[in-house]
Amino acid sequence: MHFLRIALLAATFFIACPGKATATSRPDAGKPITIDLWPAAPPGGNGPQRPERVYEKGSHAGAVSNVSRPRIEIYTPPHPNGSAVIVIGGGGYARIGIGQEVMPTATWLASQGVTAVVLYYRLPADHWPAVAPFQDAQRAIRTLRAHAHELGVDPARIGLVGFSAGGNLAGIAETRFADVLYPAVDAADQLSSRPDFVALIYPVISLQQPYDTTRSGRELSTQADSVQAYSVQLHVTHATPPTFLAQSRDDPIANIGNSLIMYDALKKNRVETELHVFDKGGHGWGMGPPGSQVAAWPSLFAAWAKRIGFL
Repeated sequence: MHFLRIALLAATFFIACPGKATATSRPDAGKPITIDLWPAAPPGGNGPQRPERVYEKGSHAGAVSNVSRPRIEIYTPPHPNGSAVIVIGGGGYARIGIGQEVMPTATWLASQGVTAVVLYYRLPADHWPAVAPFQDAQRAIRTLRAHAHELGVDPARIGLVGFSAGGNLAGIAETRFADVLYPAVDAADQLSSRPDFVALIYPVISLQQPYDTTRSGRELSTQADSVQAYSVQLHVTHATPPTFLAQSRDDPIANIGNSLIMYDALKKNRVETELHVFDKGGHGWGMGPPGSQVAAWPSLFAAWAKRIGFL
């Protein structure tokens, strides 16, 4: 197992470059576009009977649950560089960390010229089937590709950033993109759901022992084969896209072994990857407190993504 030595870097920014796809009429910069993922009712049935909830207080302030309208919100920067990143918040498949993880990251991405896309996905804790969030992730990538031209996005430069349970969701999206998780509903479903590059930040990777201690695993356990189906490292192949990993050694929620076994699986399959292990940081740090070790991850990710040609 390889451990990488971490050096805190000065801020590294995305380099703006023209995308291969150009829009004839781009949306107003700074004003999000909302696109529903499903033209009718989402597949699978069930779901919450209450309105969508936004947490207003406490450690989950800004988080969202009771999602019955899965969708993406698209933030187009003033000068798009052609890349787009779908940001997927964590929350143990019981809520989505929109306020503390997703929006700060989306704002930063947009400030660097990247089209930032916020994913509101269905949650098994709200009585959706365990497969529902994975259906939404596949559909979100295809939907974004279907609208790439009008958004000024290069359909070959679509990435994911996933935090915690959102890292599990992004990990399954990048490894099981060829699996049919829902019946096709329109022409968008003829497009690939494979992301082009992925960042997994303090991710939940495995539902197997000894890593089966997270709420993510419990919420997904309504599906009989969930451990096999949603343990990301089991599905890595040579076709898995380039993957960036960042986690702290003292993470009390997702054991650091999650990132290590994912890194090992990626290296064994000769997938472009980079792992950063921080000595301190805990869990749920989002962009990272200013001055902390973990606050280096955005610049490290930017440098990596630029080096491999996606930003």
